[in-house]
Amino acid sequence: MEQILGIIYHSIGGFSSASFYVPYNGVRKWSWGTYWIVLGFVAWMIMPTIGGLITSPALWEILSASSFRAKTWTYIYGFLWGFGGLLAGLGLRYLGLALGQSICLGVSAIVGTIIPAVMQDKIGLLFTTASGAVILTGFIICIAGVACCGYAGILKDRMLSDADKKASVKEFSAFKGFIMALMGGVLSACMAFAITAGAPIARQAALMGTDAVFVNIPIFVLALAGGFTSNLIYNLITSFKNKTFGDYTIKPSKTLTRNYFLAFLSGLMWYGQFFFYGMGATKMGQYDFASWSIHMASIIIFSNLWGVVLKEWKAVSKKTKFYLWLGIIALMLSVVLIGAGNNMAGI
Repeated sequence: MEQILGIIYHSIGGFSSASFYVPYNGVRKWSWGTYWIVLGFVAWMIMPTIGGLITSPALWEILSASSFRAKTWTYIYGFLWGFGGLLAGLGLRYLGLALGQSICLGVSAIVGTIIPAVMQDKIGLLFTTASGAVILTGFIICIAGVACCGYAGILKDRMLSDADKKASVKEFSAFKGFIMALMGGVLSACMAFAITAGAPIARQAALMGTDAVFVNIPIFVLALAGGFTSNLIYNLITSFKNKTFGDYTIKPSKTLTRNYFLAFLSGLMWYGQFFFYGMGATKMGQYDFASWSIHMASIIIFSNLWGVVLKEWKAVSKKTKFYLWLGIIALMLSVVLIGAGNNMAGI
């Protein structure tokens, strides 16, 4: 039952993450960078603090009492993850929600699951236990699902005209998009490393009375602050270069208010993914490193469904849609298998 609850939490987080970019379609007269840093301030500075204060009785005391090493590495990995999130955002900008998320998160799923397993010295469990074998099978199917979704994206890229691509994705660019999504996927996995490095903070939270399901939440105060730092540096450079500082006070006020509201909504959904990820990871027992695969698979599933809703796949062939749905089904199966493996372990 605990594992089922964990999957539900991860699925809610995946839906939140897959949906965060949707409000961008309604933003007007703002550069992409302005939208990104406003949503980032909400997602990476305001909401982690609010979430931490709500779920932990002594947030600042927990962070103060945690080891300097844990806090430093959590922040550093968060800083690197911030660049990954930035590149991932650019991947979405140039490839669209479905294809961009599939490539970026597929890479992140692989890197963000294997490396933490090695860091925790748990990689052997996948090859020496029956429950581990089931989880490994789910992980392999997850990779296959990502490959199917990615192949569907490649087929889409080949068959659509430039006009068709830009009709669904305003700034479509296959080359720039693939590079950004690939690099973003590698660096985005650093959040999994940040959570692993922040384990002493979670233990300190438990010692100071935080409910077990919320012990990971204080980690995100530092990890996401690191992400905001790297994004802020990039934003200041590009805003100065492109002279977009005036975006924050554009006229008319109605457009400005709408932009801030949409960016706030995006930021709220972005943070939601990690809030529920943190809760879901507490339910996965000794295979908590597999949480990253479940999380990534959930995001890819929902982002591709959003791609269908937003008509990013409207003009593609039946073959392309076949691989898209085959990938989505495989990802769903992978989530079930990883959850079943955890349940077999009796954790």
